[in-house]
Amino acid sequence: MSREILLLVDALAHEKNVTKEVIFIALELALASATKKKHHDDADVRVQIDRETGEYKTYRRWQYVEYDLLENSNYQIDEESEHAKGLNIGDYYEEPLENIEFGRIGAQAAKQVILQKVREAEREQILEDFLARDEKMVTGVIKRMEKGNAIIEVGRIESLLPREQMIPKENLRVGDRVRAYLSRIERGGRGPQLILSRITPDFLVRLFELEVPEIEEGLLEIRAAARDPGLRSKIAVKSNDQRIDPVGTCVGMRGSRVQAVTAELAGERVDIVLWSIEPAQFVINAMSPAEVTSIVVDEDTHSMDVVVDEEQLALAIGRNGQNVRLASELTGWTLNILTVDQAEQKSQDEFSGVSQLFMQKLDVDAEVAEILVQEGFSTLEEIAYVPLAEMNEIEAFDEDTIEELRKRARAALLTEAIAKEEGVDEASADLLGMDGMDETTAHLLASKGIATMDALAELAVDELVELTAMDAERAKTLIMTARAPWFA
Repeated sequence: MSREILLLVDALAHEKNVTKEVIFIALELALASATKKKHHDDADVRVQIDRETGEYKTYRRWQYVEYDLLENSNYQIDEESEHAKGLNIGDYYEEPLENIEFGRIGAQAAKQVILQKVREAEREQILEDFLARDEKMVTGVIKRMEKGNAIIEVGRIESLLPREQMIPKENLRVGDRVRAYLSRIERGGRGPQLILSRITPDFLVRLFELEVPEIEEGLLEIRAAARDPGLRSKIAVKSNDQRIDPVGTCVGMRGSRVQAVTAELAGERVDIVLWSIEPAQFVINAMSPAEVTSIVVDEDTHSMDVVVDEEQLALAIGRNGQNVRLASELTGWTLNILTVDQAEQKSQDEFSGVSQLFMQKLDVDAEVAEILVQEGFSTLEEIAYVPLAEMNEIEAFDEDTIEELRKRARAALLTEAIAKEEGVDEASADLLGMDGMDETTAHLLASKGIATMDALAELAVDELVELTAMDAERAKTLIMTARAPWFA
């Protein structure tokens, strides 16, 4: 009998072009399945075949679980079992079972298990061969449509292009040959499946790589891309060779290269802009075709005020905000579009607001406050802690005045800190009344603006984890406790 097993394994492995190990595992599962039907359908049976001799042994086993997790004694034991001694949680206790005769196995059942394992192994091998080529752009033929999703045959691999990953308004039909970007691989009951996309910015980048040889040669780089699929997109390009015009190279002779990309994207208009290491210049380029008058950069909020002339306003914003939205995605900066008049008014308002702050907190007159603002000071912290040498450069102030201003600024900051601390302590009192809440966590939450049970109840688990670095289980418990009054 053992010889028959070895011969069968050898023949199937050769016929199906898979490793012998795959066939051995399939046979073990088939023997285990047949043994369960003979002895106990709800048992956990393991069969072990010796890879050298073909001899096999059968065991019934039980997994050792924690006391309160015992669900079925047919395949689980806990600490009350006499067999649990010496075992760790997750270990197995096994007892030998009588082998069933290989020749008496339900032949059809064994065949189905073996064929299933062989098919899985074949799919995995095909997928591994595909991944080894590191192809992100794939081309295939639509095999069928299911609920608006396209099932595409890429070589011998079945791929899925979901409806929401298709370019809006494009009409794909069975038999069409399409290109798409491989976004991820899903492994389900039917084996691994490629999930494709035609709307990701990566798809746009790959199309340009196909059309522009200079990118593959390393002479050009696409540094960023943003898309409004089917309507408009922007890419930022950089030249690694000063002799090459990056924008013109991507456009191509008479626009041939960019037109080829546009045709693949169902008419999507592509703006090609010059990338710059300077964020402000990059934003100016990204706002094309609108002309920018000036830019004000706010590093703290990672935003920029983009100032344009009145007649450029509509062009800068774009239809439904499309131009500024794409420019923001491309550059990674939050962009606020202002006319020249709006920018001047905002500047005046900020000047006035900071002046009022200094007059109130430092107890100085309007003239002193305005001098501080004109010299570039915008916060009390800057006045209190900027190097003394910089303060001494203000010609309008002598050393005594500067020292007095610094002293008043530090006193104002201290007063604010004390008031904030008292406010946090008061706010965290509501949180401390919750079950499971401790003083440190309540104080931390209050300092971040989560001062009441209702505010805590509004949070998602991942938000609370991010705010406090606590584990997800505790975060979930606290949120559910905070929400309990909602359902009372």
